[in-house]
Amino acid sequence: MTISEENYLKVIYHLSLVSPKGVNTNAIAGMMDAKASSVTDMIKKLADKELVSYIKYQGVSLTEKGSYSAKMIVRKHRLWEVFLVEKLRFSWDEVHEIAEELEHIKSEKLINRLDEFLGFPDFDPHGDPIPNTNGEIKKINKLLLLEGMLQTPYVCIGVKDTSSDFLRYLDKQKIALGSVITILEKDDFDDLLKIEVNGVRSVISTKIAGNLYIKKQ
Repeated sequence: MTISEENYLKVIYHLSLVSPKGVNTNAIAGMMDAKASSVTDMIKKLADKELVSYIKYQGVSLTEKGSYSAKMIVRKHRLWEVFLVEKLRFSWDEVHEIAEELEHIKSEKLINRLDEFLGFPDFDPHGDPIPNTNGEIKKINKLLLLEGMLQTPYVCIGVKDTSSDFLRYLDKQKIALGSVITILEKDDFDDLLKIEVNGVRSVISTKIAGNLYIKKQ
């Protein structure tokens, strides 16, 4: 596949997690910042390679072959993010764009060696699961902090928003993967949550709470 084809396949994969019955081509165009005609042409190319199927009014779906290929691209991306953070000491808000380039390296042998070198991690620095060589993904029960109960300790296990701005905001708030967060009070009037992070009290918005994945401690 070309780099462009891989990028489209990855976008379709991510969108299919939200819309498993079929991905709207307009959604693909929005994610790729592309014209509808360009998306249509690419879908035809991917369909010719038996990576996707398209049914009018139902949208685009990944074939079994396409799903596996997409997961392998995601696997490379997330393994490189782990490498950049753990071994090269990049911060978690710096690695996405670099990994976007590294994910297109074709050598399967290199990626498997990288996986072994890193100790076969299950999750990337943002808490997203890393597919294994068979395309299997470790599942974990999680919920958003916004959905959490009062006075209950939770552990931060991931972020929904992986933008650099959001990750830098979390750094300022001393919130990271593994942080213990307890919701002390919810104020519906001004959409604020009073929380305790690793023993330190703070206030965040419901928007922030709606982008933090947690599990019970």
